[in-house]
Amino acid sequence: MKKYLILVLLVCFWFSDYAQTDTFSIYKKTSVMIPMRDGTKLFTVILSPVNHSQPLPILIQRTPYGADIPVKDGNSFNIKYSRFTVLGKGGYIFVLQDIRGKYKSEGVMQIHQPIIHVKEKGKIDESTDTYDTVDWLVKNIANNNGKAGIYGISYPGWLALVAAVDPHPALKASSEQACMGDLFLGDDFHHNGAFRLSYGMEYSYEVENDKTTDSDFPFPQYDLFDWYVKLGSLNNVNEKYLHNKIPTWNNFVQHPNYDSFWQKNSTLNYVTHPEIPMLHVGGYFDQEDLNGPQLMYAAMEKKDTFNRNFIVLGPWNHGQWARPNADSLGKISFESNTAAWFQDLQKSWFDYWLKGFGDGKFSEANCFQTGTNIWKKYNTWPPKEVTTENLYAAKNNSASFIKPNTDKGSVSYISDPNNPVPYRTLPIEATYGTGSRWRQWHVEDQRFVYSRPDVISFTADSLKEDITVTGKITAHVFASTTGTDADFIVKLIDEYPAFDKSLSMSNYQLPVAMEVFRGRFRKSFTRPEPFVPGKVEEIVIDLHQINHTFKKGHRLMIQIQSTWFPVIDRNPQKFVSNIFEAKESDFIKAVHTIYFTQKYPTHIELPVMKQ
Repeated sequence: MKKYLILVLLVCFWFSDYAQTDTFSIYKKTSVMIPMRDGTKLFTVILSPVNHSQPLPILIQRTPYGADIPVKDGNSFNIKYSRFTVLGKGGYIFVLQDIRGKYKSEGVMQIHQPIIHVKEKGKIDESTDTYDTVDWLVKNIANNNGKAGIYGISYPGWLALVAAVDPHPALKASSEQACMGDLFLGDDFHHNGAFRLSYGMEYSYEVENDKTTDSDFPFPQYDLFDWYVKLGSLNNVNEKYLHNKIPTWNNFVQHPNYDSFWQKNSTLNYVTHPEIPMLHVGGYFDQEDLNGPQLMYAAMEKKDTFNRNFIVLGPWNHGQWARPNADSLGKISFESNTAAWFQDLQKSWFDYWLKGFGDGKFSEANCFQTGTNIWKKYNTWPPKEVTTENLYAAKNNSASFIKPNTDKGSVSYISDPNNPVPYRTLPIEATYGTGSRWRQWHVEDQRFVYSRPDVISFTADSLKEDITVTGKITAHVFASTTGTDADFIVKLIDEYPAFDKSLSMSNYQLPVAMEVFRGRFRKSFTRPEPFVPGKVEEIVIDLHQINHTFKKGHRLMIQIQSTWFPVIDRNPQKFVSNIFEAKESDFIKAVHTIYFTQKYPTHIELPVMKQ
């Protein structure tokens, strides 16, 4: 949910006394306070090309992270910064706005409130604020063409999504990029009911501690792994640090299950169909909002009767497509600048809907294929030209596409919440702190946990030919525990050959997909149930959508563990009604057993593309 859109704040500006060759590279800044229907005024920055003769469309970005830029009102400047370079040269009027209750805008803000005005007449929300903003802009900005678009990444991406609910007639296109979808099931704060501790605590403090700025939690040390372990029960967060002053944290504590609060806040509750053209953009390795674009595209596609719902998925972390270059992530090379490719597509998309340029024949889905490192176009997403093949866990820590035919087969490990598996190599820096490696951990070599006794791996033989997996993958874990609650983390890994052409990548364990599931929710997210010790249960985990070619000579691996700390809080492994209120004595060791028999075949469903 972090601040990628308005990272215009961090870019250098070159003023108009520099020689210019492009008319639309010189823009002028104007700041205004735009009144909403309830009288609240929102701080808004308008960036207009200097001396443009033809009417131009308006492109809006709304943000909780600060809309202002370091240029005085009335000054002209060169718009050479990564986010607007491509669009700016084509001629747009850019509008940046602080949402209500943040930075220089009036009002009160709380994270991710639902859209309510459609059902409750007279109410205000982010959709009505966008409507009122668009209405003011088209009436008051000189030489606009009466058309507006909106886009943004992360929280601004969600703002772009909800702007398209009951939109202003002048709002003609929206691109939600890395928007959060459902904050209990798969984005930001929870994944399948498992609480994202370090991110959830640090982010909610950042946004809600001080309305005038972003706040860094005052950690007393740099490496936070031990700090979070010693934090103990989540009761201590409010008792020792937040003191009930952060509304979103209080909501975490008060709503540990998928109750009406979370259901009402889910975008699936108030975004039903594409009322205007919608471009969903997401990354396979997005460490914050991987699920939102996939979820919202699929939901809106069911009711897309006008062919105006599109999706782009790339090999990116959170917002990487907006940077000047995205030819790699961590040690993984994409062999081309995927950001430049996307930014050209984005310009063509907005140019068509807001200016009428081009033929409008956009592919339904543009999805980068990792492994082969090429862009692919699809008429449907996920594509239908696949066959489902199951990759099974098997004896001797092996994996196979052949289903087990034996009655016996299992492996056990001890899970200790007081000695959790780190989710990435130490040190664990503050999420957005100095030197943080938060942005690339989704592609980190998993050998750093491979040898731990509480991490179980099942590895297939080397591939004799390429296998391309495209679409949604699902894990089925058959497990039992000596405790009464448990988390299960499943990873689908591409293990490189023992001697790769790039020697530093030899035996690299690339996590193509990975996800966590809080076992208490295996039957219902609204009514959690304890495990019966020793009873085998099936846990079904959505590992989301990928488009990846496992190359000849590589090996497929299934990896399973039960702690992922501190990105996921510690499950006590003793069932309690509310983990946020668990006592220190509730945190116990437990033995978890993974089964691979004919009756209990642990496996991952893979949609394999037909050759």
